[in-house]
Amino acid sequence: MPAEPPARRLAVPRVRPWRLLPTPAGTPFTFGYAALLAATSLFAALAPPSLVYALYQGSSTDVSHLVRSPAVVLVTSALWIAGGLVSPYAVAFVLVLTALERRIGGGRAACVFLAGHVLATLATEVPVGLAVLAGRLPATSLHRLDYGISFGVAASTGALTGLLAPWLRWPLLAAVAGELLEDLMAYEDPMTNWGHLIALAIGVSAWPAARRWAGAQDPLPPARTR
Repeated sequence: MPAEPPARRLAVPRVRPWRLLPTPAGTPFTFGYAALLAATSLFAALAPPSLVYALYQGSSTDVSHLVRSPAVVLVTSALWIAGGLVSPYAVAFVLVLTALERRIGGGRAACVFLAGHVLATLATEVPVGLAVLAGRLPATSLHRLDYGISFGVAASTGALTGLLAPWLRWPLLAAVAGELLEDLMAYEDPMTNWGHLIALAIGVSAWPAARRWAGAQDPLPPARTR
């Protein structure tokens, strides 16, 4: 009698938790940016409060600064984490940007982050400037303190969900959107809350590009998505 063929082993995915964290070789953009944010957060924790507040003001993407030096403040405002290293956005930055960069590459991940940071900032600050010109808001609204990485993180999260399997994509997207909507309903900082939702939508709108980039990054054909 011919020998029976050996039983086929089920492929068990290898769990590699260290890939959740950035590395200099694997995710240079996220690693370098995280190191820079750690340095600025440490400085903000140790420096005199008056100096830190002055730096925050100089980096703020309020209407007044955007009119005078838009490129400078759009860059410098992304050098700080609102709330420091204990902020939820600091943890989200590391996890989300690491996962996104591993799938689409560092340069493309940087483009997604920058698009969310810049476009959501303009989408929230330009209406303020117009409302002040129309007399619907006081002139003090032109100097509202606005800085941080949260818009870029929200856009990166939205883009990353499009690269996940459907069973994980939709619950994660619903959870993030629900949390942002809850913050908006609390009405503590509506402009920033609207900016987070806009940035998340920007990331979701980048799904087609992110999937093309992921396919170019991976020699295997991309997984079928719905």
